[in-house]
Amino acid sequence: MSRQVSAPDPLRSFRGVVAATLILEGIVVLLALPVVAKLGDGLATWQGVLVGVLALALFLACGAAGRPWGIALALALQLVMIVSWFAVPALGILGVVFGLVWLCLLWFRREVARKTTQPTPE
Repeated sequence: MSRQVSAPDPLRSFRGVVAATLILEGIVVLLALPVVAKLGDGLATWQGVLVGVLALALFLACGAAGRPWGIALALALQLVMIVSWFAVPALGILGVVFGLVWLCLLWFRREVARKTTQPTPE
């Protein structure tokens, strides 16, 4: 009796890429804390709280990377980072940089999905 093995789903591995990007983004956001301490009003103000809460949200969003709404959550957090430009300009700059990273990742995902769904010529 032979077992039929299905081909691995290449889009399933995208979950790991999303989680890794969110972790990296959270670490980079935490690195903005010294900037807030030095150039902002300090860590005990709403600016420091914003940076800390955003970093925590990015780390927690890693758990949702495999869910159908996980990418939407990651993009929503990205939008929050970009909008926070008015509160902490360093976060806004990081938001724009990581926004470009997310655009690249979504383009890669679309290309992989397109190439795996096309019929192979025989």
